[in-house]
Amino acid sequence: MTTYLNLDGNEAAARMAYLGSEVVAIYPITPSSNMGEWADEWAAQGKPNLWGVVPKIIEMQSEGGAAGALHGALTSGALGTSFTASQGLLLFIPNLYKMAGELTPFVLHVAARALATHALSIFGDHSDVMACRATGCALLASNSVQEAQDMALIAQAATLAGRIPVIHFFDGFRTSHEVAKIVAVETETVRAMIDDTLVAAHRARALSPEHPVLRGTAQNPDVFFQSRERANPFYDAFPAIVQSAMDRFGELTGRHYRLFDYVGAPDAERVIVVMGSAAETVEETVEHLVARGEKVGLVKMRLFRPLASAALLEAIPATARAIAVLDRCKEPGSEGEPLYKDVVTALAEAAADGTRSMPRVIGGRFGLASKEFTPGMVAAVFDQLTAAQPKRQFTVGIVDDVTHLSLAWDAAFRSDASRRQQHAVFWGLGADGTVSANKNSIKIVGESTGLQAQGYFVYDSKKSGAVTVSHLRFGDSNIRSSYLVEEGMAGFVACHQPVFVERYDLLAHAAPGGVFLLNTPEAADAVWAGLPAAMRAGIVAKGLKLWVIDAYKVAQDAGMGRRINTIMQTCFFAISGILPRDEAIAAIKKAVDKTYGKKSKRLADLNHRAIDVTLANLHEVPLAGLSDDGAAPIFVAPAVPADAPAHVRDFTLPIYRGEGNSLPVSAMPVDGTFTTGTAKFEKRNIGLEIPVWESDLCTQCGKCVFVCPHSAIRARAFPAEAAVEAPITFKHVPAKSKDFPAGTHISYQVAPEDCTGCGDCVEACPIHDKSNISRLAVNMAPLAPLREAERENFDFFLKLPDFDRSLLKHGTIPGAMLLDPLFEFSGACAGCGETPYIRLATQLFGDRMLVANATGCSSIYGANLPSTPYTVNGAGRGPAWSNSLFEDNAEFGLGMRLASDQLMSYAMQLTQEMEAEIGGDLAEALVGADQRQEAGIRAQRERVAALLQKLAASRHPRAKELASLAEWLVRRSVWIIGGDGWAYDIGYGGLDHILALSYDVNILVLDTEVYSNTGGQTSKATPLGAVAKFSAGGKTTAKKDLARIASDYGHVYVATVAYGAKDVHTLKAFHEAESHAGPSLIVAYSPCIAHGVDMLYNQRQQDMAVKSGHWPLFRYDPRVEEAGGNPFRLDSAPPTQSIKAFMDSETRFAMLARSHPDAAERLVAQAQKDADRRYKGYQEIAAAHAPAAPKES
Repeated sequence: MTTYLNLDGNEAAARMAYLGSEVVAIYPITPSSNMGEWADEWAAQGKPNLWGVVPKIIEMQSEGGAAGALHGALTSGALGTSFTASQGLLLFIPNLYKMAGELTPFVLHVAARALATHALSIFGDHSDVMACRATGCALLASNSVQEAQDMALIAQAATLAGRIPVIHFFDGFRTSHEVAKIVAVETETVRAMIDDTLVAAHRARALSPEHPVLRGTAQNPDVFFQSRERANPFYDAFPAIVQSAMDRFGELTGRHYRLFDYVGAPDAERVIVVMGSAAETVEETVEHLVARGEKVGLVKMRLFRPLASAALLEAIPATARAIAVLDRCKEPGSEGEPLYKDVVTALAEAAADGTRSMPRVIGGRFGLASKEFTPGMVAAVFDQLTAAQPKRQFTVGIVDDVTHLSLAWDAAFRSDASRRQQHAVFWGLGADGTVSANKNSIKIVGESTGLQAQGYFVYDSKKSGAVTVSHLRFGDSNIRSSYLVEEGMAGFVACHQPVFVERYDLLAHAAPGGVFLLNTPEAADAVWAGLPAAMRAGIVAKGLKLWVIDAYKVAQDAGMGRRINTIMQTCFFAISGILPRDEAIAAIKKAVDKTYGKKSKRLADLNHRAIDVTLANLHEVPLAGLSDDGAAPIFVAPAVPADAPAHVRDFTLPIYRGEGNSLPVSAMPVDGTFTTGTAKFEKRNIGLEIPVWESDLCTQCGKCVFVCPHSAIRARAFPAEAAVEAPITFKHVPAKSKDFPAGTHISYQVAPEDCTGCGDCVEACPIHDKSNISRLAVNMAPLAPLREAERENFDFFLKLPDFDRSLLKHGTIPGAMLLDPLFEFSGACAGCGETPYIRLATQLFGDRMLVANATGCSSIYGANLPSTPYTVNGAGRGPAWSNSLFEDNAEFGLGMRLASDQLMSYAMQLTQEMEAEIGGDLAEALVGADQRQEAGIRAQRERVAALLQKLAASRHPRAKELASLAEWLVRRSVWIIGGDGWAYDIGYGGLDHILALSYDVNILVLDTEVYSNTGGQTSKATPLGAVAKFSAGGKTTAKKDLARIASDYGHVYVATVAYGAKDVHTLKAFHEAESHAGPSLIVAYSPCIAHGVDMLYNQRQQDMAVKSGHWPLFRYDPRVEEAGGNPFRLDSAPPTQSIKAFMDSETRFAMLARSHPDAAERLVAQAQKDADRRYKGYQEIAAAHAPAAPKES
């Protein structure tokens, strides 16, 4: 009996890898992390491998560490594997050379992804695997989810037989995250494919003191070359071994593969050679063209290394006159990409040998970073092969108006296969449950019908709150469409977020006569009048049926908060006709029980209730008699603000509108450098509610501004007369503090279209109306009625004059929060616990900051094109920001410090040389300036301005040189920012080295206690007892005390902070850290959605973390010791709450009690002991005070 599974490529590959492994060394990196997560979860469940043993899953500190651990396990006789991608694969490379050189059999599974070059991309291409082609590892490609499973097993069988390690790869996201219905490989098939005599042979080669050998020698020139050549027979034999494994697999399953599979006309004259998911699209197109009499074909390359030229040539029809070889990577400076060159070489050698004539061969690049590759583009490549002089090198899928390599294609081209399928498109918001609901829908259809199902989910790299578009297909035959649902093809389009109707062309995908489902708070009889005119016209022109539901109201009434996934899924099945309604509803409830039943009966019951009430709230809008005219459209922000700079108009805004694919090459900067301050143009409007300031209650404490994760609520002081022309609804009141000049007013204003509606500001507000305790000085209210007025108010607020910073008290919360933030409207999650720290740093020091940012959440929300939330002040100054890699951020930041110091030193040297020209007093002041505080910075800038004036009039031969260096006379504040995955794990070696030095750098560790950016995997910051990905059974070791370790150096300023527990303490620590003339480290507690808490209660969780002893607050200041005091100050009181109370309040801990109750009880008890021991240790350090040694006279 055939077993079908509905899963993605990552899970498909991981199933086979797990069964054939004993040691799995893992480290998270998108988009391969899920494979490691599956392995860890299965191990936690006690699931055995093929030999009845539960594999050992070990998370390492980096991919380099995983490679080393894997190498050690393999050379000692275990069967092992790992999963990686992109930069992670690059860190594997040194060990890959070793393992291949030692003929060590294993399979490394790679979700192939772009490498970071001018920018980081998390999306798929073959850049990473192509960087490995000289390692000696075999490279085996899978084209689909089905093949990801099948080739994973074939690779395992082949590596054991041939001893060549295999990199099994498939396209990141396109295959790794595509959900499809596949035929399962049964355990019996795996058993039949894996030869135990080969496993025994592997073990017999293991290092063992019972029969000791030596491996890994150092060799001299006399024998090294010969040794490298000695392995040639293994590589010569390996293609046949892989083919044999494929043949055996075909006998067992009926699915037959070849090293190079040909499909198409037997007498094809035009042929495309390609590997990866694009082969599926090409096959679909070839089928379409052959049906129309065209002589075209496709060679699917599976085994790229070792390359079996004879098998390749055999696969290409002898009739082929023109061949296009497509590479999903770019090698700058090369005359062609790797696959192209190998095919040309094979053909040229055959022609030289006289075995076949030489066809015309052209090479093309496509699909970099998951760029779309459609049947229309395939047709364009085939058309190019008919040209008398085709482009020898070309690109397809972009418009290259610089080097003119791109091919034009017909965007209206549709394949026969596509027209036979049913398509559906869903527009949602990250974390609203749209994607998870659609994955469930695919499983329901796949399991309940004979239909094939496919789902692909388009994310940008923002955090939760980003737009997600789900593309679903259903059909009677295999679905090979490895591209997005095309325009005009979707019989069902759903919009889960009302604000999208004014931002995107939601109907572009809709097929004539289809269904459009809209989630909206408007009543069914009022919806039509509220739709934009263009949307009304589109609905009428395409003859669409319009259905509406207020999903948020249904969710609220059902007790599900803002989670609308189950509700919208129910609507889909109720009106799409994919399944009979009653059958579909029953299937949804069954899926709910499967998803939530073991975790929480309450959640399951809530979802059941939501399903039951959904249908009563789902309404079709009768369109008969409705007109496009006469109804006032809803307010729509102007497409291009009048004050938008050219780069915003021509680059930023088109990307925000979803038009980035149409931008030509000439629109891109040559080196990946972009201007800052573009996030303010996005206007996401994702908050359902926004804060409203009650000026009559407000004490102007600034706490709401301090906690706002997106700088969406702000305070400003200004002369009362500046508000004379204010909008009528603009609120401002006299400043309460006597520190301000007479007539000073203050306003607290929200940016309505940039607020995410998290409610943190309300939670922070300490002021209640005595006559109405529920009324605070800040209260949440629905956005829609307030939006236009508050937008006008915010525009006016921004035009108010800047208040003199020197008159503000930077050391108090009310004063500091009047400083303009230079970090605003980022793509971070609503309620993010990290961003308030970054915003605070920019308020205090932003005009002089150089920022080195480790890859992670903070780099993604900090610079996710086109959003650049770092911005400038009125003088045009602001943080200068860059991201190098994940692992090297501390060293990268040190380089910034070294450059700043060196250029300052050089500028000072020139200043001294030109003292007579400049003036002795000015030169002396410039060189000797004290710039530790802001007043000193301001004075130095004034001196530099005077210097530049003098230099402009000078004829000194070195005047221009000094003028070019003058800005470096102003001290830079270097900040090294990253998360705990960087600081505690992959970057710890570099971080520790920088701390051991004496350079003036400020290190900010945003500690979420997990790898937040890659989905919530365990780091060494993860606390004891927490459940995280890669720790499905709960973390059994304690959290690393990074701050305590750093303080042992003695010369490092160290602070642990939690703004939600003690905001003044946080502010003070930032001031102290930056003023310290040496390395400083701030470890900042940062609640995250991965903790399993509503981020509305972000500050409550911080407070509980401190009061329970989970997160003690302390500062270590070397300057205090120099003055004769104790440098260690314990700033949090003895715990007043139990660790258990804190742990019970967060799902990451509480879920362990449900899955592993005995382990949970033991770990909670141990966590309490650890917390008590740690706090007691801190108390002892704080109480100790060794007098400073007397200074020598």
